[in-house]
Amino acid sequence: MKTVLITGCSSGYGLETARHFHAHGWTVIATMRTPREDLLPRSERLRVVPLDVTRPASIAAATDAAGPIDALVNNAGIGVVGVFEVTPMATVREVFETNTFGVMAMTQAVLPQFRARRSGVVVNVTSSVTLTPMPLAAVYTASKMAIEGFTASLALELEFFDVRVKLVEPGYGPTTRFASNGGQRMEGLIPEAYAPFAEPIFAAFAHPSAVTTESDVAEAVFRAANDPSGQLRFPAGPDAVALSQSTFFPTA
Repeated sequence: MKTVLITGCSSGYGLETARHFHAHGWTVIATMRTPREDLLPRSERLRVVPLDVTRPASIAAATDAAGPIDALVNNAGIGVVGVFEVTPMATVREVFETNTFGVMAMTQAVLPQFRARRSGVVVNVTSSVTLTPMPLAAVYTASKMAIEGFTASLALELEFFDVRVKLVEPGYGPTTRFASNGGQRMEGLIPEAYAPFAEPIFAAFAHPSAVTTESDVAEAVFRAANDPSGQLRFPAGPDAVALSQSTFFPTA
């Protein structure tokens, strides 16, 4: 029986991913900044553990509580949509603390056990904003692009120890709490001068041609965690798959 630790399980992709792994027989360590036992089924194979990926003490406590694991899914993330010109640098740093440095810190915390056992997999959840430029998402894109480069390089480092590293790239998920969770962070980020530019973009968001569901992401994460090949990227959702097919990734 394998064990997975998943970050950001209080809603959206993380919650559905925890359910998916559990349904497929894994032991699941579902982590949340504010733990809620009622979100997931009661089971001997499922534990809810508090975790704030921006706090080293919280990371140490969560990984100690989890014990040995076979897979780490770095899903926790925060969003911001707005004009870069008026985005406070404090907000930029807040986004990077979770989306970039939090992923790196969690990965660093579990690598010693993976390396010692010469087994294990790290799955980093990024976004389809890494597949094509998207307006009003410069800060968010930067935080996720950093993880794309980090993951690709790390995969080469850890291949020597038979540790796998994967990327899952979800498309646009309007049913998640991305917008509501970042509402306060995004206030005032569309100044009047940019309104004519932003209006048609938000209109397009309201009527997408294709969307990504929580199940799309959970299934892609599960495939990535169990994939024995050298495949690095796993787009999730029909919109992300379409983008990935038109995107060229150099091999070096």
